Amino acid sequence: MPPVNLAALSLRELQYAAAVNQTRHFGQAAERCGVSQAALSEQLRKLEATLGGPLFERAYRRVEPTQRGAALLQQIDRILSEARSLLEMAQIPAAPLSTPLRLGAIATLGPYYLPHLLREARAAFPLLSLLLTESRTAALLDQLRAGALDTALLALPLPVEGMMVSPLFFEPFHLVCPRTHRLAALPVPSLPDLAGDDLILLEEGHCLRDQALDLCGDADRLSRQATSIETLWHMIAAGEGYSLLPALSAEGRGAMQELVLCRPIEHGAAGRLIGLVWRATDPRSDEFQTLAATLRAHLPQAVRALG
Repeated sequence: MPPVNLAALSLRELQYAAAVNQTRHFGQAAERCGVSQAALSEQLRKLEATLGGPLFERAYRRVEPTQRGAALLQQIDRILSEARSLLEMAQIPAAPLSTPLRLGAIATLGPYYLPHLLREARAAFPLLSLLLTESRTAALLDQLRAGALDTALLALPLPVEGMMVSPLFFEPFHLVCPRTHRLAALPVPSLPDLAGDDLILLEEGHCLRDQALDLCGDADRLSRQATSIETLWHMIAAGEGYSLLPALSAEGRGAMQELVLCRPIEHGAAGRLIGLVWRATDPRSDEFQTLAATLRAHLPQAVRALG
């Protein structure tokens, strides 16, 4: 069967046929539709040609549907009813953030911030359905560009164009080291204190690794790496070395704190700026700004507000 050419059908032609069926009179149908009788008759003939046969039996002072036309006219009524419903739905303003939202987060942030985000987003936008994913910065940006993600939580600044950014908060870095480590004796560590051969960082590809290296020193002397923040914590607890870790990841460590010391750094700028990012071409920009404003208004205690 050849493909159906939907472009051959016109809603206006269907309206004309429905009007004739309801009035059983071409003149009255034309008046109802606001066109001349000749124009209505011409459009109706085009529709009948498209549908492969007459819809009406035209007799003197009488217009009746043909047997085949009666069935087609019932379908025409259903199509027009659905078209009206479509227009009515389009005229109802949608509640902000009431459709599914595909949200990504860098892996060093997601496990520690997304539970908080979910609580605040559900309270503020009860109709919002969040579809969450975690990955590294480069992969998340690729998914944003391809339309596989709607928005993402990333560390700023971003080395790309074509994205809108709404900064959310500053997350400090904390020194995390074994309680027996030389750094544990310092009341408030400074950046020069952080130079050492037993610094442990995430493997290449994590933006957190690059941020920590900018503060601590040269990558050439590094020999130990971890695949995740959780692995870093356990390596430090085992006495393997020290690291700089985001403040949110330090919450709720429980028994591990008996082995590990976590403390702020003297340098107030030691940390990262987290923002909500989306494509500049996305028509939902106002909704994403609303989400960002809500998140800025309800921050976890471990991070700092902007400004």
